[in-house]
Amino acid sequence: MDKFSGTTREMPERHEPRQVKITMPRLPGTGRAGGLVSVIVAIIVLIVVLSAAHLLPQLRNPFGETTTVRSQPVILKSITNLSRYEAASGSFQVVVDVTKRNGILPSFLAGSETLFVGQGSDIAYVDFATLKNGAIAVSKNRTSVTVTLPKPQLEPAVLNVDQSYVYAEQQGLFNRVGDFFSGNPNSQQQVYQIAEGKIETAARQSPLLADAQKNTEGMLTGMLTSLGFQHVTVTFSGPAASAGPTASASASASASASS
Repeated sequence: MDKFSGTTREMPERHEPRQVKITMPRLPGTGRAGGLVSVIVAIIVLIVVLSAAHLLPQLRNPFGETTTVRSQPVILKSITNLSRYEAASGSFQVVVDVTKRNGILPSFLAGSETLFVGQGSDIAYVDFATLKNGAIAVSKNRTSVTVTLPKPQLEPAVLNVDQSYVYAEQQGLFNRVGDFFSGNPNSQQQVYQIAEGKIETAARQSPLLADAQKNTEGMLTGMLTSLGFQHVTVTFSGPAASAGPTASASASASASASS
């Protein structure tokens, strides 16, 4: 027992767990750039919110289309004195189909087809400027009057560009390439001219001239009767103004009123 009494054992030392810190290297300027991005995003969000609440002017679309019209002053080229009575007007619609083919090439390579809807009008009038001496004959007792007028005529047809439009158009590959490089501004001029010609032809074949003649008779009869004439005769003479079946060689109207 004495042998072990003089011997002491040393207790092993306890090692506390180490705390290891790992520090990632920071790129220079990363924190500053991140803060700048956050500020920009915050400003954009604030502008959008204020604009939506109508506290700022409305934001414009940067990709929106803007149209600018520049023109020179309008020049008056001429003035025409008119001595006529516009007696009737007609409105017309025509559909024009213009097809162009280029030799033996297929249509998908060369050629075009345009379907155009035209709206236009034409006016029938009586020209008083051509009246000759003796065109108005008054009886001796001044109770009857005879008026001799030229036959009604037609104005050139006028196409209404606001109501006329191209309904469909097909072009071959070569035509599209040519239009792209040439930029022809008169590419639709032909269909406009064709539409105006067809409207004018239709006006000549319509009752428009006959109605103009009838309306002129009624206008003069009413006016001269109000001046005290008891018998009014209106006669149309001259070459035929239209090849249509409604145009007659001459016509007269009479009205009687008690004095």
